[in-house]
Amino acid sequence: MARLFDAYLIADWTAAETRKLGDQSLWVGVAKRDVRFRLYTETHNVASRAEGEALIASLLADHRKRGDRVLVGFDFNLGYPAGTGQRLGLKDTSWRGLWDFIASNVVDKADNTNNRYQVAAKMNRLMTDQAWPFWGAPAKQTQRWLTATKPPEGAGADIPEFRATERAAREGRLQPKSVWQMHGAGAVGGQTLVGIAAVNRLLKKLDPSAAVWPFGTGWRALDPSDIEPLSALVVEVWPSLFNAQPKEGEFKDQAQVRVTAETFANMDERGELAAAFAPPKGASDDLIRQVETEEGWVLGVTRLPPA
Repeated sequence: MARLFDAYLIADWTAAETRKLGDQSLWVGVAKRDVRFRLYTETHNVASRAEGEALIASLLADHRKRGDRVLVGFDFNLGYPAGTGQRLGLKDTSWRGLWDFIASNVVDKADNTNNRYQVAAKMNRLMTDQAWPFWGAPAKQTQRWLTATKPPEGAGADIPEFRATERAAREGRLQPKSVWQMHGAGAVGGQTLVGIAAVNRLLKKLDPSAAVWPFGTGWRALDPSDIEPLSALVVEVWPSLFNAQPKEGEFKDQAQVRVTAETFANMDERGELAAAFAPPKGASDDLIRQVETEEGWVLGVTRLPPA
């Protein structure tokens, strides 16, 4: 079976408010083949999200000129739990409407300063007029609609804490954090807000030659005819799925983007990647609709969520 992609780009994002290199910073890994079709991987480290966004745009432009098709993975949520757009009062309650809302509210400057806590507080105000579902902030960022600690048990109980893909992953060895957590060890809430805003801008530059899985493709196995019109397919990834071990001199995040890119490249080589885009066996029509329209799914999660 023909490979779906010519290159595999994985970005390990950050919500940092200062410029930083090395550990716990922004890394991009790209696996591709040389003139003899041997797979090799390059890793790049940049000090700010603006530089990361520019780097990815440049890499994708180079591949596009060559007619390459690139799998582009980001390590933050591409969707929110079902019902988020409706609770916000958006006219378009799909992932697209939520992305546009986030992109229009997030301010992310070249020096990495950003307003993610203010955006979370605004979303809380619109959704519940309380300090939930988003929670977690350093003391100087707390206010009426955003507190430092998790809300009381039962607060906002009608708002799911996790998406279906996270509930599925929690049945295995992973313990993903909720997108509502903005601060603290392993929190992904802030990274998701600034990340979605960045991907939204990238897609506007690439349109119409890019798509987001599973929103723009359907949650189904993909074949070369699905990928052929595209220069890039954006997916959500969790590098921790692949148990990356740093080589000597490698940073942890650097190893994770390298191993994740290589894993998908090798799956594609073996003809296994196409089926990975399909839902787990037994997925209901309701779950498929929920994933395709609002929540998204992590490429590589193969379980169904508990009933």
